[in-house]
Amino acid sequence: MKKFNLSITGCMGRMGQQLIKNSKKNNRVKLYSLTEDRIISKKIYNIKPQLNSEDAFKNTDVIIDFTMPKCTFEVLKIASKLKKRVVIGTTGFTKKEESLIKSYSKRIPILKAGNMSLGINLLMYLTEIASGSLGNKYLSKIFEVHHKYKKDFPSGTALMLGKGIAIGKNKDFYKILGKKYLNKNSFPYGNKINFNSIRKGEIIGEHEVLFSNKKEIIKLNHEAFDRSLYSEGALTAAIWLMNKKSGLYSMRDLMNFK
Repeated sequence: MKKFNLSITGCMGRMGQQLIKNSKKNNRVKLYSLTEDRIISKKIYNIKPQLNSEDAFKNTDVIIDFTMPKCTFEVLKIASKLKKRVVIGTTGFTKKEESLIKSYSKRIPILKAGNMSLGINLLMYLTEIASGSLGNKYLSKIFEVHHKYKKDFPSGTALMLGKGIAIGKNKDFYKILGKKYLNKNSFPYGNKINFNSIRKGEIIGEHEVLFSNKKEIIKLNHEAFDRSLYSEGALTAAIWLMNKKSGLYSMRDLMNFK
């Protein structure tokens, strides 16, 4: 089976390093180029990291991006010009930036997910079902825990789950987006979706969606033990995207959820 060329942005970051490691074990992938937002002198698997540029991506097939929004748009601008596929695992985009990504997807295939874990995407699906079934009498909130180095909060995954609640209720997520707490021991349910983010230790990721009508509480949760599940999911997404036309896709499309 023919291999395809892969480029990884943010190659010195945690996800970048994990993606490199897993890509070398994948028989469908040939690691073509690596990029960072600064000059890196050392080679990685005999590949010298570059800045994001046309030269860095000119002969690649797919770019996997786990960086920051500013970097993601650098990559999308170049990828759009060169007609390259992009898998986006970056989080923390504004509503305006989400719309801009959608506009890029009219020119190139893009798969974007706040979390590349198959388990989390199943949780998203179950969240939609629960939210729709329970209705407006049940208030909801989302709790998440990540390692102390994670800067954005709520996590992209938590926001993704919040959108699952909104989809289930057939409401605009941004209109029912509630308060965003950081490192609180407790936080309230509300008419809008409240979030609490804990940042501590080396925790890879824990997410919990809670529904309550003051008489009972329903909890849906997921805990990640190994960071490689995200990189493996991203590589699966990259392989899947190889046969797709321009458009904005998600892990939901990959998993064929209706």
